[in-house]
Amino acid sequence: MCSCVLLIKCLCLFIFYRMLVEVVYQFLRWTGSSVRRYLGASPASGDRKTERHKQIYLHSNKGKDEVSMLVAAKTSGVTPLVIACRNGHYDVAEYLITRCHADIEQPGSVIFDGETIEGAPPLWCAAAAGHLNIVELLILKGAHVNSTTRTNSTPLRAACFDGHLDIVKYLVCNGADIEVANRHGHTCLMIACYKGHIRIAKYLLSLSASVNRKSVKGNTALHDCAESGSLEILKLLIENGATMDVDSYGMTPLLAAAVTGHSHIVEYLIKLPHLVQRSERIDALELLGATFVDKKRDMIGALVYWKRAMEERYHGIGPPIVKQKAKKVAAYDYAVEITDPEGLDDLMADPDEMRMQALVMRERILGPAHPDTSYYIRYRGAVYADAGKFNRCIELWNYALDMQQSMLERLNPMTQSSLFSFTELFSFMMGEEGKPTTRGRVVPPVDFEDLMKVFYKAVKEVEMGNQMLERMPNVERDVTYLSRVVVITLHLACLLTRLLDNPRSTEEMSEKVHSAIYTLVKLRVRSKLGRTALHLACCVEASLVGRYPACQFPSPHLAEVLLRVGADPNARDEEGNTPLHLAGMARPCPAKISQVLLERGAHIDLVNNNGDTFTSLLEAGQRVHELVNTAKYTRLSCLAARVIKQFKIPYKGHVTSSLEPFIQNH
Repeated sequence: MCSCVLLIKCLCLFIFYRMLVEVVYQFLRWTGSSVRRYLGASPASGDRKTERHKQIYLHSNKGKDEVSMLVAAKTSGVTPLVIACRNGHYDVAEYLITRCHADIEQPGSVIFDGETIEGAPPLWCAAAAGHLNIVELLILKGAHVNSTTRTNSTPLRAACFDGHLDIVKYLVCNGADIEVANRHGHTCLMIACYKGHIRIAKYLLSLSASVNRKSVKGNTALHDCAESGSLEILKLLIENGATMDVDSYGMTPLLAAAVTGHSHIVEYLIKLPHLVQRSERIDALELLGATFVDKKRDMIGALVYWKRAMEERYHGIGPPIVKQKAKKVAAYDYAVEITDPEGLDDLMADPDEMRMQALVMRERILGPAHPDTSYYIRYRGAVYADAGKFNRCIELWNYALDMQQSMLERLNPMTQSSLFSFTELFSFMMGEEGKPTTRGRVVPPVDFEDLMKVFYKAVKEVEMGNQMLERMPNVERDVTYLSRVVVITLHLACLLTRLLDNPRSTEEMSEKVHSAIYTLVKLRVRSKLGRTALHLACCVEASLVGRYPACQFPSPHLAEVLLRVGADPNARDEEGNTPLHLAGMARPCPAKISQVLLERGAHIDLVNNNGDTFTSLLEAGQRVHELVNTAKYTRLSCLAARVIKQFKIPYKGHVTSSLEPFIQNH
């Protein structure tokens, strides 16, 4: 795994460097200079470098406007100056600025640690990459020290992220604001704490950085230290007045350290009575024990912390703090939290019961809204699936999905992830049914009711998510998440249609499937590019990229059911494509999908916005008569419309208004 990551990083760097060389080469070739001689220069070349720049500039045979256009041009979203600053090419940057008058504020898209940073100014790129000499050059030439990326990250924050103390000091000395936060509300101090850069944290605190400032989600720098495990910085923050506050999930830094498994942070904080109360110490120790079970797989360590918590709960200073009885949950196998030391000792003989105890404790302490609550439920379900206990997995995953749909906003990525996990699980079970797992168990058939239950929840997510988007102003509406949920839902529907082909299927099952898919169709949801559910079922791009793809799109089975329950075969997306157009774009186009669409009323000769028909979109060498009988599906009305269009016969005002679009689309 590590070698793969290293290989990918090396490849990205190689591609980025090649792009830099190509851009600079094209630029210098245009200006009549020698790229080899130029790239050989160094910041220490002194007068020779200046003279060389002068020669390059004097020998340029291009006018100012042409040079300015070239310097401002972007390749893969970046200008030559942005690339030079990102990669530390001082001579290139200096030449572009001083001789070509490149805009020192023009941003670009750059990649750091595999993440694309949009709208990054040259100064931000140089600061993030640690090139002090270029930072100095840009500031000297008048770059705005507090310029930001699209996510409102400043050059100072970028330098704090990667620990470039010299650049941090230089930027501050030249007017950088240490309190400018990014769009998530994370300040320079917060990111220095999270990344464990103690010297930068000390420097910022010496400048009176706000130690208790909160992010959008309510976390402070103390939370960031607790999550990252930076004990020395955490001590430094407390010395400078940091307080134990809660974030939007009700989490204190102490609980944040417990949930991430940083026992050294927990041990330090619980010894500070002025910051931590007795009940908080108990919760932290219990939560730390749960983390040891699920994250560190250390059962003995978990028992140690649970026993300490129990001792504090019943024998600490003050009256006992009795656990509140929680409802019994079927997904947890009706586990009840243990309230006596003897019960804890008995857990060592039943590891599965111990894992359920961890889930029960985590839900009680963190609450159902916290992401880690549902995450570890799903994690435990995945472990059961790996062991061949698919029923236990499905039960836990359904419980987590119910929790997410009741507590999170619609179309939340975590809910999407849960639904996607179900598609993978059911796909695996269908593909491997009857085969032994690695643990020796036989993969059982997918239970129809289990799949239906998840499909209903997916349709509900689509419905509620669509309603949420419809209430938003158009400028704020983004259907990306909705599109993904619709695609996942259609894959679940596709799996259901496959179950109907099974000899074990019944008429009742068929009615349920058709009724449920009808509910989805009548929502009339439009995904990206205005595509309907039928569009997606006929589009190869809608195939989910998973480990176990039991359903491939275009899917004739799914398209048949969608059409049967009322999907419009001639619906058009924003590009004018019908489902038949999208089927024709598959390489090769499956004969079955085109036949299904045409049998249900699709017009074979409709044109999209580019004037293409289904026939013209087919792969070169794939003939339409090999797929379908064109004469059978060509209507007289279509032929008449084509004649009107071909001979440019005036028809507007001479036919009914309902016929005008029909003629126009042929």
